[in-house]
Amino acid sequence: MHDVQAVNRPSMPRLAAASLAGTAIEFYDFFVYGTAAALVLGPLFFPTFSPVAGTLAAFATFGVGFIARPLGSVLFGHLGDRRGRRPVLVASLLLTGAATVAVGCVPSYDTIGVAAPLLLLVLRFLQGLGLGGEWGGAVLLTAEHAPAGRRALWSSFPQMGPAIGFGLANGVVLALSAALSDAEFARWGWRVPFWAAGALALAGLWLRSSLAESPGFLEIDDHARVPFFEVVRHHGRLVLLTAGALAVGYAVFYAVTTWSLAYATERLGVSRTVMLTCVMGAVLVQGALVPLVALFADRFGRRPMCVAGCVACALWMFPMVALLATGEPLLMFLGILGALLAFVTAFAVIAAYLPELYEPRVRCTGAAVGYNLGGVLGGALTPIVATALAERGGRVPWGVGAYLTGVALISLVCFTLLPETRPAPVAAVEPKPVTG
Repeated sequence: MHDVQAVNRPSMPRLAAASLAGTAIEFYDFFVYGTAAALVLGPLFFPTFSPVAGTLAAFATFGVGFIARPLGSVLFGHLGDRRGRRPVLVASLLLTGAATVAVGCVPSYDTIGVAAPLLLLVLRFLQGLGLGGEWGGAVLLTAEHAPAGRRALWSSFPQMGPAIGFGLANGVVLALSAALSDAEFARWGWRVPFWAAGALALAGLWLRSSLAESPGFLEIDDHARVPFFEVVRHHGRLVLLTAGALAVGYAVFYAVTTWSLAYATERLGVSRTVMLTCVMGAVLVQGALVPLVALFADRFGRRPMCVAGCVACALWMFPMVALLATGEPLLMFLGILGALLAFVTAFAVIAAYLPELYEPRVRCTGAAVGYNLGGVLGGALTPIVATALAERGGRVPWGVGAYLTGVALISLVCFTLLPETRPAPVAAVEPKPVTG
């Protein structure tokens, strides 16, 4: 059976493309909810709240997805470490796609009352559960097929998925926002991106149906009985360090892609279309640079790139909020772009770095749990904290800049405590020929 798998092993470009497509679809599902939470979910599902309180409540349901992600990484990590990386890709995509389509079908508060936000909460939890498994499966399938000297490069393709998914989600919302009146968008237009997730999920399943299992999994002789228990027992410190290290990426990304939408449209009066365009353009530029940063990681190492990204984030957060507060589209775009370039310097290499930190028998669980715990620390709270800080501050939300800078410094410390994992070049480990 192993020999058959080896013969049918796909080429790296095909494998990377399939992983990228599936990850983009999963993150489309996840991000379309964040965009809707920033723009319309507050008034529709929390109409008895004030505008600010309604936005905070919508962001709270957004945060539930992050809380579910570590649970999904435990559930699907167990499947990935016991049964293979490939089944994770199919099961997680099905779950996330179905939950996303269902969100688009939930009636508003005016129709079914308190059941409406409760349904949102449950479906957002299921979205997070599926995405918690997706990242580990997609990244490991690519990383464990990739040659050691180009592992960061090939593993970076799934890391482009969030940018593409965000671009798709916001592109659909932007087109609907431009084509519909505010009343039409609030009545039914916001639901269309959620319904579109069904077609995207079917396309992703078709792309992944013929992928071969990871050679890294096939070579395991002694599978962990309960991978999560082994991770906690033997790699607990490593999981906590990786979670703390990754918090900055989530905090920065969701500050500029979710909180900034609500801040600019509600506090500064910037049109929804203009703000979506600024954010989407910056995210797409960031996504296009992922492979380039990964090449540097293969050349200079994983940890140096991550440390550089944390330093850049810490230095740019105050300028970012100052540029954002101007309300000028070009300056806002530059502020957001600078933050995302700092973010991608670290996150482009994570898909190679995290799997290399764990032994193969618990790799799917360990890498995914650390990655998704970072999402809880950095992503779940950031839109809520940033909204509250901006509400208490003046026109320039300096408190948001201070919060993000603090997260960046904490992550910097965590990265410095992690080991380097870049494989040594072949020439460096081959014995020198004996002369004489």
